[in-house]
Amino acid sequence: MKEKFEIMLSGGHPNSLGRTLEIVDIILNDEDSLDYLFECYSSSDATVRLRVSNAFKRIFRQNPNWFAGYVDKFQFLIPTLNQPSAEWTLAQLHLEFCDLLTEEQKTTAINISKEQLKNSKDWIVIIQTMNFLEKMAKEDKALKHWLLIKLDLISKDKRKAVSKKAAEIFQSLNK
Repeated sequence: MKEKFEIMLSGGHPNSLGRTLEIVDIILNDEDSLDYLFECYSSSDATVRLRVSNAFKRIFRQNPNWFAGYVDKFQFLIPTLNQPSAEWTLAQLHLEFCDLLTEEQKTTAINISKEQLKNSKDWIVIIQTMNFLEKMAKEDKALKHWLLIKLDLISKDKRKAVSKKAAEIFQSLNK
């Protein structure tokens, strides 16, 4: 089934959904096939991995409790992939389903996000990561202090979307 999903997710323009929605429908009707989708993260095809991330967001938004069973797998695998689409997906999932995370998973999510914010060059990863860290910093003084320092630096980024978002979050946290 993993091979079938991988074939369905390959081909076409990298920014298109391809057959992602078909896979989402299959999995929504058969939760057991979720593991096969996760295995597609091992594909050598970056487009397949991009679509895997897209599918997971769609599936978890319809069934948030399914995310709880995958948090640890995502937190272990995604930082090793070196794929921006997977990294920004993880930041989005952390933000959207923060209430489902255990304290240990929240700590791991924060640590992953700090690394992403320090090391990523991808503007979407940076913005999604800042969004998640903003939420967490509202409850954590040490994180807030760390994030304010990073935001001050990021607010000078040459990319307007990145610098504007950093400045907005900086102001929000300083209220």
